[in-house]
Parts: sequence; C-alpha cells; structure tokens
Amino acid sequence: MAVDTAAPTKASWADEYEDEEDSFQPQVYTDDDGNKIIVEYRENEDGKKVKVTRKIRSKLVTEHVNKAVAQRKKWVKFGEEKGKKAGPDLSTTTIGENIPLKLGSNTGKNMEAVAEQEAKEKIQSQHKAKNIACRICKGDHFTSKCPYKETMQPFDEIASTLEAVKLDSSEAVAAATAASATATDALSGGSKYTPPHLRNKGAGGAGASSGESMREQKRDDSATLRVTNLSEDVTDGDIHDLFNRFGSISRVYLARDHATNLCKGFAFVSFHEREHAERAQKAINGYGYDNLILRVEFARNS
Repeated sequence: MAVDTAAPTKASWADEYEDEEDSFQPQVYTDDDGNKIIVEYRENEDGKKVKVTRKIRSKLVTEHVNKAVAQRKKWVKFGEEKGKKAGPDLSTTTIGENIPLKLGSNTGKNMEAVAEQEAKEKIQSQHKAKNIACRICKGDHFTSKCPYKETMQPFDEIASTLEAVKLDSSEAVAAATAASATATDALSGGSKYTPPHLRNKGAGGAGASSGESMREQKRDDSATLRVTNLSEDVTDGDIHDLFNRFGSISRVYLARDHATNLCKGFAFVSFHEREHAERAQKAINGYGYDNLILRVEFARNS
C-alpha cells in the first residue's frame, strides 16, 4: 500500500521578516472608560523587546479658528491616507507639541483711535529727543499749550524781577554807606577821596550833581510794554520791526539765556509817547507771531 507523504514546506526568510515586523506594530483599542490605549513593542539598549503602554483620554474642546483653517480640516484625505477616518493616523503620522500662535492685529479697532495713539507716541518721542520745556511752568509741553499761560507769570520773569529787586537794594545800601562815610570825613576834616556821583550829599543832599548815577533817578515806565510768549528764535531787530510802525521807540530789551544766547520768551519795548504804546498794545496783544500768540501789557513799576 502506497502512502503519499507531502514534503515539509521550507519557510521563506521574507515570511520571518514580516512576522518580526508585525510583532512591533502598535496595537490601538479603547477601554470601558473611553480611554484610548496604545500598546507598542520596542527594543531597548540591551537589544531586548519591551512593551510600552500609553493611555490617552480624549477631551472635546471647542475653539474658534480662522475660516481657512476650519475649511482645511474638512478636506478629504488623498494618497495612501485615502478612505481613512478623519484625524491623524498614528501609523503614518507623528503628533508633535501643540504650539498656539496668536497674531497681533488692529482688526476690529477704530482706525481713528489707532492713528491718534500713534500720533501721541510720536509727539512724546519728539519731546524726549528735543527736551521741550514750557517757559511758563517748565513742563514738558509747548508754551502755547500751557494751562497756566493766562494766570501765571513765567518763571524767568519772576527770577529776573527778584534779581532786579536784590540789585536795587544792594545799590541803595552801598549808596547810603558811602554817603555816611562822606559825611563823617567832612565833619572830621579828612582829605579822603569822594567819588563825583557822591559829592554834595554829605551836606544834607542838597541838589543832585550832573554825574549822579542813572539808576538813582526813578525811570518812567509808563510807556513801556512787556511782550511775552515769544519764540526762542526772535531777535532785537524782529521786535523793533514789529513795534516801530506804531511810533518812535526809545529802547528794546530782549531777555536772553546766558548759555544758549536764545530768547527767554519775553521782552520790554519802551516808547517816547504813551499814546504810541497804547496803540501798539491794542494792536499786538493776541497777535499771532512765529506760530505763537503774543501777550502784550504795560510793564508794572517795581
């Protein structure tokens, strides 16, 4: 009796490679709690096969994205991913860290408010670069925009007035001291030298000599105007040309900074006739000159 025996089939090396490759394929399933379980097999540094289990809990988060992004997520898969369910496939896609990106934009804002804010920032930067200071209150703004320009006297004028008062007081004290010394010398019969402007004062001050100082004579400022809120670029010639059309001018005094030699913002103009000064005050007060509004008033006697 003949028995046919089949020869044993020899295993192919390709089948062994496929079996080895399949053993490293990740296994994905969902447990009873709704968690996604991913089981992977890897080789460690010692060449041993180890099992790695990851649990992923899914949470639905609603977010507002750009319309183009939302439409792109609805595209149908193509190529090797064609026909598969939506979302990334772990066998072909590696999920990286989610980095949110928020781009700054002025969309939805009032364009006028944005332009106004940019203009303010530009002006502030210009102020810092030029070191702008108000001549009235020394604030970081233009003199024409000072809130105290109608009620407050400029600091420079106050300082100059105080200096003038101190100077007059010191001169009066010096004159009195010299007069007393002269009288003492006259009574004692001494031959001490007496300046010409102090002579004839020792005998009771009868009459003033021709060489007497002009400061001891009281100056008539009834026809003198004080001009304020001047630009720092103004010169004596500009003031003279501005007021010369109203009458004959006796003198023009323009206050200047000792360091920069620029105008401090005020000046004094003296006319020979008060009538001419009154006419100039009415015409120039409130007059726009060099982008500033001038303020003209009669000077106060100190």
